Amino acid sequence: MKFLNRRGLVYVITHPMAFLVQCLKGFRANQGLLLAGAVAYYSLLSIVPLLMLVVVALSHVIDEAVLLETVGRYLGWLVPGHSGPIVEEVSHFLDHRDVVGGVLLISMIFFSSLAFTVLENAMSVIFKHRVEVKRRRFLISAIMPYCYILSLGAGMLLVTLVAGSLQVMGEESVSLFGYEWSLQGISGVLLYMVGFGGEVLVLTSIYLVMPVGRLSLSHALIGGVTAALLWECARHILVWYFTTLSQVNVVYGSMTTAIIVMFSLEIGATLLLFGAQVISEFERACRHKPRRTVRPLTTEATPMK
Repeated sequence: MKFLNRRGLVYVITHPMAFLVQCLKGFRANQGLLLAGAVAYYSLLSIVPLLMLVVVALSHVIDEAVLLETVGRYLGWLVPGHSGPIVEEVSHFLDHRDVVGGVLLISMIFFSSLAFTVLENAMSVIFKHRVEVKRRRFLISAIMPYCYILSLGAGMLLVTLVAGSLQVMGEESVSLFGYEWSLQGISGVLLYMVGFGGEVLVLTSIYLVMPVGRLSLSHALIGGVTAALLWECARHILVWYFTTLSQVNVVYGSMTTAIIVMFSLEIGATLLLFGAQVISEFERACRHKPRRTVRPLTTEATPMK
């Protein structure tokens, strides 16, 4: 199989604006913002239990301080500028993990899987042309979130080890021809590249696993790169806005952190689903089947004939 479909690439390159308009129309017809709101809400419920499970499991093989530092650094990619309170709650949980009982553990596992379940349902709406042909078995849908949690734990372990090695490298220097150059700048660039590469891989894996049926790796990579680039732009805008113009703390007071986290997750979920919409439209372009005019889902009653 070719890595990229030539017909789809030719269409996107020769008609970029038409392809973009199709993606936006399809996203609107599928009620993308409404789906993103549901994904963001359940992600807010899931993020703390998920981090607790991952950190508790990895704390047996990695130093807690190093692990929390790595989690805080890369959690800042998801919640720009406000990852501190979440990491603090996780660290408090680590201090009292001995009192965790079976009921609390089961509750944490359940809540940590909610976001994946809702995300799978949202993907079914965007890839409805796949659902019409083939449906996923209930057992696979039930165990998929927990398999994905295990995969995220393994990925966090790898990222922590790599980040620790790069930080150690940043403390070194190179001497050449009587001059000494510090490796701190190179270490920072490599840490950013590791974070961005991990972001692309996570998004690509979501697009590979969540939709029904077997999705091409190249198509999933297109969606992953698209969503990652859009989120990088949005993340820098959010950091600038919250540090210069935002007065959200005046309006919401003690609820500021929750509001900002929810707002960041809403934008992230929107871009995640829009990346899925890009893949869906690209599949249509590869099959040379233009999108039919789809009436957006509304609450209006259909007139009787």
